[in-house]
Amino acid sequence: MRVIWQAPAKKGRDNIADYVCRQFGIKRKTRFLQQVRHTIEMLRHSPNLGSIDPLFADRPFAYRSIIINGLSKLVYRVEGDVIHIVAFWDTRQEPTTQAGRL
Repeated sequence: MRVIWQAPAKKGRDNIADYVCRQFGIKRKTRFLQQVRHTIEMLRHSPNLGSIDPLFADRPFAYRSIIINGLSKLVYRVEGDVIHIVAFWDTRQEPTTQAGRL
């Protein structure tokens, strides 16, 4: 399956990676990005791996989400043979505010 990162998801991922680097160092940033890549590879093989996210129940597509490292949430939808990564945010933030940005 092909994976397409939407601009807000890329920005969210990069912001979290930068935060991790500032707070914990480059090794932790590298580990975080490896966890993200590993999660994406798992999705390529099992696109329904994430659970359907109730924050997006009113949307026309079924949005799924996966928690990465306990602090980051990856939100995606599957359309045919394409996985669209639509959001990536820090789980310590208010979820309804984050969901409203999509």
